[in-house]
Amino acid sequence: MNQQRTAQDGTDALHATASRKAAFRLLPILCLTYFMAFVDRTNVGMAKTSLEADVGISAAAYGVGAGIFFLSYALLEVPSNLIMYRVGPRRWITRIAVTWGLLCSCMMFVQDELSFYIVRFLLGAAEAGLYPALMYTVTIWFSQKQRVTVVGILYLAVCAGFALGAPLGGALMELHGAGGLYGWQWMFLVEGLLTVVVAYFVWRLVPDRPQDAKWLTAREAAVLNERAVVRTAPGHGTLKGNARIAFARPFILALSLIYFANQVNSVAIQYNFPSIVESLDVEGSFLIGVVSGSAGIASFIGVLVIPWIQRRVQSEVRVLTYVTLATVPVAVAYSVSDGAILRILLIDAAMLLLVGILPLYWSVAMARMSGLMAAAGLAFINTVGLLGGFVGPYLYGLAEGRGSESAGHAVLVGAAVLGVLLLPVLHRTVRSEDRRAGQGAGPGSPAGGEAGAEAVK
Repeated sequence: MNQQRTAQDGTDALHATASRKAAFRLLPILCLTYFMAFVDRTNVGMAKTSLEADVGISAAAYGVGAGIFFLSYALLEVPSNLIMYRVGPRRWITRIAVTWGLLCSCMMFVQDELSFYIVRFLLGAAEAGLYPALMYTVTIWFSQKQRVTVVGILYLAVCAGFALGAPLGGALMELHGAGGLYGWQWMFLVEGLLTVVVAYFVWRLVPDRPQDAKWLTAREAAVLNERAVVRTAPGHGTLKGNARIAFARPFILALSLIYFANQVNSVAIQYNFPSIVESLDVEGSFLIGVVSGSAGIASFIGVLVIPWIQRRVQSEVRVLTYVTLATVPVAVAYSVSDGAILRILLIDAAMLLLVGILPLYWSVAMARMSGLMAAAGLAFINTVGLLGGFVGPYLYGLAEGRGSESAGHAVLVGAAVLGVLLLPVLHRTVRSEDRRAGQGAGPGSPAGGEAGAEAVK
């Protein structure tokens, strides 16, 4: 018994060492990639007013263009991630970063509403698959116990995008007139080219699998592989079988719809916060960017505090429930408030909740899928969320275009309430999923539901 315990302690220590190496080597470049993705997809918010003044893009057209990015992203999300599974994360993430960076720079050539729609649609198509590819990479390198923390670290890139992306965009827009270009043209050009540089570092620094990493020993690579496997997840050897499990399992559908509601609000706020700040008589592109960056600070607090609470409560679904409930009073308070400072603080509170909860969604999903099914299932969840990313800016822009502020508020409150109404369904389907896993009922899964039970106990 003592020998077994000693051997187990040695394996645990080896895994801890290998995990630290993987985190140190991979997370900085993955975070930088996601940071640039967030900046490049949301920098259009900084250009909203200038696009209207310089090329005649109305508020309603802006809402369509901002949201259409997510429509093309959603359409290609699952196919993109299935290709990623075949060719490997390193090649596919590099390809994604190069094409979206070049298309981001092409935003400088927008001349009217049609060209705005086309470039935004192509930008979404180019970036499709990035986020689930990052999540899939996490499933290859890290154990289930580590994933909520690792995903939380990746979301720090979103927070940095909020906090630094808007000031960066504002500073670049101050180049207005240099070289005969508008400020927003400089912003799109520079930020797109920076993304291409980041793609080079992905190609050089991100191995596909632990066994491909020259900085790991063979034993370290083996223990990372062993601990990353979700042994209670059902699986098939064919794409058709894995796709059926990934798309049709009730808990995945419930989780996807709650994520959809989250993204309706989160993305609507992301794309309209700079213009909201400007409407509060804040002047100057850089200052507007700095005030808008307060949402990044709030999001940073959220991704630190909410996963920290989850680690102490030891129940992802319970914490997810509490945070989702809290979004409703915040949305209602924003809709009835009229003070500038109070509104900004309420938006910051909303982003703390909406972004801080995101690692929990993915940890709940990752505990119940692996391999090809994980590639398909994670992409499906993100696809549904991306549809929310289209609906949110579209409805908010439509309301704004009609001069109805209350209608815009109704979008935010309605999405928050929808998330709450779906919580009982999520609880019921997760319990059913883990009960089946514990009985070995999943196709191709061995008996034993330790991972699933641990996630919701």
